[in-house]
Amino acid sequence: MDDILMEEELFGPILPIVTVDNFDDALEKVHSLEKPLAAYCFAHDKKIINRWVTEVSSGGMCINDTIMHISPETLPFGGVGESGIGAYHGKTSFQTFSHYKSVMDVGTPQFLLKKRSAPYSNDPANSAQFEWLLKQ
Repeated sequence: MDDILMEEELFGPILPIVTVDNFDDALEKVHSLEKPLAAYCFAHDKKIINRWVTEVSSGGMCINDTIMHISPETLPFGGVGESGIGAYHGKTSFQTFSHYKSVMDVGTPQFLLKKRSAPYSNDPANSAQFEWLLKQ
């Protein structure tokens, strides 16, 4: 873990292998570092795999293989934290590079004034001041 290669995010062809005594030690090591762009787990035990998937935050993940999670265009690819934000591939690319604009139409200004301003009453006698404001 002290090697200079472990100081920055790696992009192949180098894949460091770090040995640990048990799975909890592996999780502890992963959690001590920045969130990775990809996290790989090689295991047959479904409990180990499920823990890896639920307890490790990463941009992408591949179980019992490496890098193949970026191949299908139907799977989003991208990072979290230091490894980046957003994702791309297929429909996800369109969503990432699109801006969704929120528009709320609540009716006429009179509706807004009556519902949001004092005297908070449905009594028509109290709404005369709002009618005056609307005419200004």
